[in-house]
Amino acid sequence: MILEITTTHSPATDLGYLLHKHPDKVQSVELAAGKAHVFYPEATAERCTACLMLDINPVDLVRVRKGNYALQDQYVNDRPYTSNSFLSSAISKAFGSALNGRCNPRPELPQTPMPFTLRLSSLRVDAELEAVERLFVPLGYELEVQTIPLDTAFPGWGLSKYINLTLHKTCTLQELLSHVYVLIPVLDNSRHSYVSQHDIEILMQKGEGWLEQHPERDWITRRFLRNLRTYANEAILRLAGEEALPLTDYRSPLQESLHQQRLRRAFERLKESGAQRVLDLGCGSGKLLQLLLREGQFKKITGMDVSFSELQLAKENLHLNEASPALRERLSLFQGSVTYLDERLKGYDAVALVEVIEHLDEERLPAMERVVFGYAAPDTVVLSTPNAEYNVIYEKLDAEAFRHEDHRFEWTREQFSNWCDHICRSFGYEVSLEPVGQEEPGVGAPSQLAVFKKTKQA
Repeated sequence: MILEITTTHSPATDLGYLLHKHPDKVQSVELAAGKAHVFYPEATAERCTACLMLDINPVDLVRVRKGNYALQDQYVNDRPYTSNSFLSSAISKAFGSALNGRCNPRPELPQTPMPFTLRLSSLRVDAELEAVERLFVPLGYELEVQTIPLDTAFPGWGLSKYINLTLHKTCTLQELLSHVYVLIPVLDNSRHSYVSQHDIEILMQKGEGWLEQHPERDWITRRFLRNLRTYANEAILRLAGEEALPLTDYRSPLQESLHQQRLRRAFERLKESGAQRVLDLGCGSGKLLQLLLREGQFKKITGMDVSFSELQLAKENLHLNEASPALRERLSLFQGSVTYLDERLKGYDAVALVEVIEHLDEERLPAMERVVFGYAAPDTVVLSTPNAEYNVIYEKLDAEAFRHEDHRFEWTREQFSNWCDHICRSFGYEVSLEPVGQEEPGVGAPSQLAVFKKTKQA
């Protein structure tokens, strides 16, 4: 992968001062999985071009992540050849002074706007192509986008997800590099390393002065932080400042405590069931798993989630890398879906689905029913879902809107009760229903919980 920066500033060789790299030398820096080389194919007073070329070792890619999470495609992937988060890391390491707005020999240069042309080769766009314009045009760039076919010999196959991107703008070099540093992994929608709290600080620093006002601020933030909700929500709040709320922040302090109430209630019902082997389906960041670990009754605890990034966060929250062999034997995580038959779902006394089913398309519910109640068939199932009637209490929530942008449906108390009765008839369970949270006249509680018990004859 290669990044080219060209300027026609007078004298153009000032670019060498800004980058802290002499135009007459080829210089290299070590990366986590290879090297980055800086060189100048042209360097005159009228025109100067600096290139940052990455030489990534495909074998080293699987050693980048600590623990069990190597790159998902192991030895066969596009990471050595496309513009991705490795390039952002290389910008930080090779051009760190310029990225931070420093130039000790010429301290006035970092504040000097210059005409720049920046070229990115083989940039993967994991979104619609229009996303490129939505990200760069509001920042004042002129774009040239060259699409790349899947195979030039077979034009009927259509276009690949890769483009060659050229950006034109007169600005400071720090501004240019900051934009590219953040937006490359946003478009690629992938990271080569763990996302942590530190990445929020990086985003705040690199996004200062432009990200707060960007029309795609929230989308950029979520993608940069790999859609880890805890980190993304914190970053969005900080970017919005005191006068604004994030787009989904219709939640009051009461609703924040509601989440804890749901988890405690699910924990209590699981404990009352006498279960020793518990499976948390849709475990997210591992909050319920943390409660279960504190109770010695639970001998085998497993979390499953469809999201790799959520499992990554759960692993960090549960400190699995530092866990003792005994804890590793007791607790495990795996990636999977509640709509697919999977032998790993069998052998548990109880299953929890806390605020999970509303994230499924309704037409996928029968598949989930067969998997959980028919195939896994635990003695106890603890399941919660929002009460749609309660939504009128949230003043900032539109009448027809769901509480979360990822919800596919939300049920009234009657709809939930009818569905629970259907489960009991179809799979041999009996059910008890209870409200979760403070009840309001006429609309009930914000959440509703069902405890299914397998009948003896089943």
